[in-house]
Amino acid sequence: MLYRRDGTVEAERVYRGKTMAETVSTDVLERAIAHLQTRTPAPSATDLVTELLALEKQSKRAKQRYRYSQLLGTWRLGFTTGTVKTRKQAGTVLGAGRFLPRVVNIQLRYEATDVEAGQGKADNSVGLGALRLQLSGPTQYWPQTNSLAFDFTHLRLSVGDFQLYQQSIRGGAERAAAFYTETLKGQAFFSYFLVTPTCLAARGRGGGLALWTRKQP
Repeated sequence: MLYRRDGTVEAERVYRGKTMAETVSTDVLERAIAHLQTRTPAPSATDLVTELLALEKQSKRAKQRYRYSQLLGTWRLGFTTGTVKTRKQAGTVLGAGRFLPRVVNIQLRYEATDVEAGQGKADNSVGLGALRLQLSGPTQYWPQTNSLAFDFTHLRLSVGDFQLYQQSIRGGAERAAAFYTETLKGQAFFSYFLVTPTCLAARGRGGGLALWTRKQP
C-alpha cells in the first residue's frame, strides 16, 4: 500500500497477481462509493477530485491496462467535474466537482458486439422520474490508452415502458458504419484510469473527470 507524506492512503499496487484496480482502496473513494450506493455521508468534492487525480497519476505511472470486458455492464454517473471549458465558465464551485442529485438518473450501459475487437454499443440515458431520454451508438475500445470511443446515432424518448419518440440522428446507420474507420483523435471518448467491479473513473476528451458506480440489482 502506498502512503502520502501526511500518512493517508493513496492506493494499493499489484499484489498476488491482482491489478491496482482490483485492490485499490482509499478512504475518500470508498466513502464516495458508499454515498452513491447507500446514501451515507459524502466526502467533500474537493477531496474526491484530489483522490481521483492521484489515482489517475498512479495509473499512468504504473502503465495500467484494462480489458474491454471489464467495462461492460450498466453504470450510474455519480460525480463529475465538467469539462475544462465549463469549469472556466462556471468558476470554482463547479470546478471542484459535484455529486449528481439522486432525482437525476444518468446511466451508461456498455454492450459488446465483438469482444476481441473491442467493439460494441453504448446506451447513455438520462432519467427524471418516469421520463427517459436515451442516446445510443457504436463504441471502440483502444487498449493502449484505456480509452473507449463512442458516437451517438440514435435517440429515443419514453415514459415508463411507453415510447414517445425515436429517431436516427447525425447520419444514423451510415455514420455508425463510418465510426470504425476513424482514429481515436477524431472521436469522443473516455480514458479510464480506474476500473473495479464497483466503479469506473475516467477523464473525458474535454478534460473533465467522472465517477460511475455499477448499477445495483
